[in-house]
Amino acid sequence: MQYRKLGRTGLNVSVIGYGASPLGNAFGEIDPSQGTRAVHLAIDRGINLFDVSPYYGLTLAETRLGEALNGHRENVILMTKCGRYGANEFDFSAARIHRSIDESLQRLRTDHVDILLAHDIEFGDWKQLSEETFPALLELKKQGKTRFIGASGLPLGILRRAAEEGVLDLILSYCRYNLLIQDLPLLLAPAVQQQGIGLINASPLHMGLLTGNDPPDWHPAPTEVKQAAREVTSFCRAKGLSVSKVALRFCLDYPMAASTLTGMGSPAEVTRNLETLAATSDPQILEQIRLITGSRFNLTWPSGKPENSSL
Repeated sequence: MQYRKLGRTGLNVSVIGYGASPLGNAFGEIDPSQGTRAVHLAIDRGINLFDVSPYYGLTLAETRLGEALNGHRENVILMTKCGRYGANEFDFSAARIHRSIDESLQRLRTDHVDILLAHDIEFGDWKQLSEETFPALLELKKQGKTRFIGASGLPLGILRRAAEEGVLDLILSYCRYNLLIQDLPLLLAPAVQQQGIGLINASPLHMGLLTGNDPPDWHPAPTEVKQAAREVTSFCRAKGLSVSKVALRFCLDYPMAASTLTGMGSPAEVTRNLETLAATSDPQILEQIRLITGSRFNLTWPSGKPENSSL
């Protein structure tokens, strides 16, 4: 396994991070025992960053991850979130943030997490985020319930603004740096670098579009992006390549991201992802993929409140 420093936290995180949303059946129902075996295999093979949220499976992912980490907690850097609790259920108030971490700690069977993120902050009110949410996270840090704090979301504008506040330790960005979209280096990375905070890149497979399988029904990408993903997948298949491996390897090559989070719900998925560590990206293949995406490259979708959805 390879490791990188996560900003100024002092943490060395595995370049492949374990996204635990599949443990909450986010991409289809899984066998819980397979999920547990996947977690244990990942730890054995050196993956140390584990990401979860009370939103994933409506607390199911946290519960299952907590069970799987029983006896292994000291071997991982555990990250969970607060503020989002359902598809349309958000509460970024200080009182809810304090209750949320206590509930998460109980499900995760631990007395602290290593990282606590405000989840999908584009759905919040900026004034509340700045004056209430972030200070609540700082208070939890002082209390020792989390070692480090951060924020996650889709629109890069509000993530950049959060980074510029100067109080967060890291930013988690998803679906903004992969084979289909690459605007993160221009629109977010400079602010993160200037503040000296960590950057985590999530969804290298664009939330399931680059797996070789049909995306989940809830996937919010525009139709033309889904079509571009199908064409990229067909191209890779014709070349005898796994599109998911090509996509993950591409993201691992981005040096600004300390870790790339990808969902894993079975030992087979863990093994496939780990195989990319020994692979290398082919510049000609990447160039052809870029040509395939054409005008559909860098297309995203709206997320959150209109005033927060710029970029």
